[in-house]
Amino acid sequence: MIRHATASDRFAVIRLLRDSHAAAGWTFPFQAARAEALFKRHAESPDACCLVIGEPAHGVLMATAFDHPFGAGKMAKETVWFVAPDARGRAALLMLHAYEDWARSLGCVVAGMASLATNDVSRLYERRGYRAIETHFLKPL
Repeated sequence: MIRHATASDRFAVIRLLRDSHAAAGWTFPFQAARAEALFKRHAESPDACCLVIGEPAHGVLMATAFDHPFGAGKMAKETVWFVAPDARGRAALLMLHAYEDWARSLGCVVAGMASLATNDVSRLYERRGYRAIETHFLKPL
């Protein structure tokens, strides 16, 4: 069951964020305090969401909603989406659907998702009606 996270989900979400960080292959160290602040910001802000699946949570999708900088209207943008490997499958699709419903409820006209180079799910997005707009590259400095 997909639901909005509550304070009692904090530790499970921080663990998921740690696992997501490792799976992404980030070159900087994971910081639990920053993950906790990210959780709190997304769980408490009226323009953000922190969706979880499971009890305890074994999947998380965080997103924010804002006015698109080029005037396209209100946009939802995923911050992080991670489902534990042993819980993937239909649960992930249910989370994506709940995210889109949340975005619509705030009046968003578009929703954005990202795909990691280490776990390319772009075909899943394309099947759901998303289309590639940009490719981002990061360089450690």
